[in-house]
Amino acid sequence: MEDQHRRRALEELQCVLIGKDAFAVDAIIEQLHRDSYWRTGAVFRTALGGIEAALLDIKGKARGVPVFELLGGKYRDRVACYANHWFFGAVTPEQYADNARKAVAMGYRALKWDPFDTADLEMDRKQRRSTIEIVDAVRDAVGPDVDLMLDVHGRLNVPTAIAMCRALAPFDLTWIEGPTPPESIDALADVRANSPVPIAAGERFYEPARFLEALSKKAIDILQPDVSHAGGMGETKRVAHLAHTHLIPLAPHNSVGPVMNAMTLHLSVAIPNFSVFETVSVDVPWRKELVRETLQFENGFILVPTAPGLGVELIEEACMTASSNRSARRSSSTTFRAICSWPPSSVRHR
Repeated sequence: MEDQHRRRALEELQCVLIGKDAFAVDAIIEQLHRDSYWRTGAVFRTALGGIEAALLDIKGKARGVPVFELLGGKYRDRVACYANHWFFGAVTPEQYADNARKAVAMGYRALKWDPFDTADLEMDRKQRRSTIEIVDAVRDAVGPDVDLMLDVHGRLNVPTAIAMCRALAPFDLTWIEGPTPPESIDALADVRANSPVPIAAGERFYEPARFLEALSKKAIDILQPDVSHAGGMGETKRVAHLAHTHLIPLAPHNSVGPVMNAMTLHLSVAIPNFSVFETVSVDVPWRKELVRETLQFENGFILVPTAPGLGVELIEEACMTASSNRSARRSSSTTFRAICSWPPSSVRHR
C-alpha cells in the first residue's frame, strides 16, 4: 500500500519536473517541498528523496563524477559496516550465537538485531529473561571486540525501556535503538537520561525540525535518519550538520533497497560525523538479475564508490516483470528489501 501511495505522489510531482533544468537539484526539491500542502511524512518525503536521487544521478553521470562529489566531496575512503538480518531463522540463544559467529566470519565487526520478541510496551519476566539470555549468548560467541546493537523498533514504554537498558548494560552494547514509540521525543529523552547504554533513534523522523527537537532535548546519543524518508541526500546532509553542531554522530538507517543503499553510501562518505553503515548480511540469488552494482566489501568496510552517478543501475525490464508478478507483489516487503542485502553476489571482494 505504501508503495502505491509513493507512486501516486511521484505521478503528482512529475508535472512540476517536466521542462526543468535537471542540474538545478536543490531549487527543484525546494519548489516541490514548498508547493506541497501535505509536506511531511514518509510518503511525500520519500518521493522527494527519489526525485533528488534521480537528478543527482543524471548530474553525476553528465559530469563524470560520483554523487558524493556533488555533495561536497568525501571525508573518507571507506565506511565501516554493521550487519543486520544475520540472525534470520534463529530462535534459541544457541542458534543466535551460531549465526553471530557466521556473520563475524564474513568480516563484520558489528552486529545489530531485535531480541525483544513480541514485546508490546511492557515485558513480563519470561520475556526479559529470554532477551537477556540471547544477548548473553551472542556476546559470549563473538567476544569483547565486536560491537553489538539492539533494535527495539519503538515497542516499549518508558519504565520498561529504562529497566531493559539497565539489565542489558553488562553486555557492553554500542547502542539500544528506538526504545520507545517515535511520537514522543520527551519519552525518548527520559529513557536516555536514565540509561547506562547509548540511545539511537531517528529512522521515523521525517523533517529537520523533528531532528532538531531530538537534539535540543538531548534525547539521543546516535542519530539515525533514513536518507529516503528524510527527503533525500541533501536534506539528510543538513540534518547531519545539525547533529554535528551538537557533537552527535550519524548512523543512517538503511534497509529498503539497492538505490537507497547507494544514496546512503554517498551521503555517509560526504558528512563529517558519520559513524557506521547499516547493511543486510543475507542475499537472494536473483539480486544481480534486477540491479547492476560494483561495490567492494573489505574486512568489514565498504570502499568509496568510483563510478559516475549513484553507481547502481536498475535493470528496468526485469524490475517491471518482478513487480507485475502477483506473488512478488504479495511478498514485496521481503523481496525488495532482500535486494539491498549485503554482500550481494555482484560485489567484488578483496
